[in-house]
Amino acid sequence: MRTSPMIKHALLLAVFAVGASGCGGGGDDLDQYINDIKKRPGGRIEPLPEITPYEVFSYVADVQGLRSPFRPDTPQAGGKGGGPRPDVERSREYLESFPLDSLSMVGTLHIGETMYGLVQTSDGLIHRVIPGNYLGQNDGRITGISESEIGLVEIISDGIGGYIERDAAVGLSD
Repeated sequence: MRTSPMIKHALLLAVFAVGASGCGGGGDDLDQYINDIKKRPGGRIEPLPEITPYEVFSYVADVQGLRSPFRPDTPQAGGKGGGPRPDVERSREYLESFPLDSLSMVGTLHIGETMYGLVQTSDGLIHRVIPGNYLGQNDGRITGISESEIGLVEIISDGIGGYIERDAAVGLSD
């Protein structure tokens, strides 16, 4: 059974008309809501706060009796005190090229009366150390070796031109 092209066109037109009728209307509730909002009275907007103008302050330490921020406030600052100092004439040891936190103690070794500490570097090599050797990048001099750690004293900057001593240790790694 063949359908005529006329019937096909009529069916297509009917489907199109039904589909297009679904797109129209349906916006009445939205229009009503917008109109209700527009009818409400407008609110009052608070004014912007007043900005106070910037007051310029000229800092003249000598005239006002204030301390200069560019000079240390302690007499021993500036590197002229008699505190600890790194020995710049001393030749550096190999283990001073590694940060202290990258070194790990892996054991001890007794040869005769001498106890050596065994230190492993980040490249995997193991080195023997004794008290008096240096470790780390802060002039860390080894002061003692026990079965569980290597104790040392570092000389670090105090931030105002001088130096202070700080105790540190490299513990036995698990």
